[in-house]
Amino acid sequence: MRKVYAQISGLGMYVPARVLTNADLERMVDTSDAWITQRTGIKERRLVEKETLTDLATIASKQALENAKVRSEDLDLIIVSTTTPDMQFPSTSCLVQKEIGAKNAACFDLAAACTGFIYALGVANQFILSGTYKNILVIAGEVLSSITDWKDRSTCVLFGDGAGAVVIQPTTEKRGIISVYLGADGNFADFLKVPAGGSRLPASKETVEKRQHFLKMKGNETFKIAVRAMGEAAEKALSLAGVSAEEVDCLIPHQANIRIIHSVAKRLGISEDKVFVNIDRYGNMSSASVAVALYEAVEQGRIREGTIAALIAFGSGFTWGGCVIRW
Repeated sequence: MRKVYAQISGLGMYVPARVLTNADLERMVDTSDAWITQRTGIKERRLVEKETLTDLATIASKQALENAKVRSEDLDLIIVSTTTPDMQFPSTSCLVQKEIGAKNAACFDLAAACTGFIYALGVANQFILSGTYKNILVIAGEVLSSITDWKDRSTCVLFGDGAGAVVIQPTTEKRGIISVYLGADGNFADFLKVPAGGSRLPASKETVEKRQHFLKMKGNETFKIAVRAMGEAAEKALSLAGVSAEEVDCLIPHQANIRIIHSVAKRLGISEDKVFVNIDRYGNMSSASVAVALYEAVEQGRIREGTIAALIAFGSGFTWGGCVIRW
């Protein structure tokens, strides 16, 4: 019996039309284009106006299904990775299921923050390898503007909204996902979080007044751990795949900070011309970052048949992960 692999057969993405530039932020908080660009590499980001996460995810999903030539009713499973769902429940995956007419699909959401897309790929990979499902839709989407404190100049410059989606199917050709590595350390949970809104601190007048429903981050500490964890994730995923860093044709890191991206590439010994970067146009879209970057890398011909791509990410939790794909 021939070995089965999980391959990505279709991709889609969607970002809102509204562009918020660094010049716009200069008029909102005490910051400057030079400061933001030098420290983060971000020039602009996309923000929703009336759209919801379900709207973004639905558009990206329809494109991925069309690209894969898969009918929505043939989907077996929908996984949505997000930390900014439309509501606590029902799951965003169920809302997307309704919108695209995937009446035969099981649905659930997954929360692993910025690493969510890679975690979701790992889950989908196992369902394909076990033979449980044959057509899986993985969506990574965020509306981070909904949890951004626009009075906090240290965080409001970083984030944007968007969604990416992929269709995953089995193949007996030696291509697709060849390794997934996942990691986490809850000892650092307080470094990056939204304190209120859950069962620990339910919404109240006090939590609203204290602005506890917005994202809080210990930036310097997070930066240091992110470089180490992303580097480790890439090294372990490559080792599991039996692939050397020299063999990687395209490295797609989480688009959190250009300095983190450069540091990780340097640690791995991968030249910057092999590193895909779009943080300047979108900022940090959390779990959507790697999904959107993967879509754009394929569209631009940076990833094509035979290409070995390495995806790595790091996020709140802390979580981290790596995935190696032979296209």
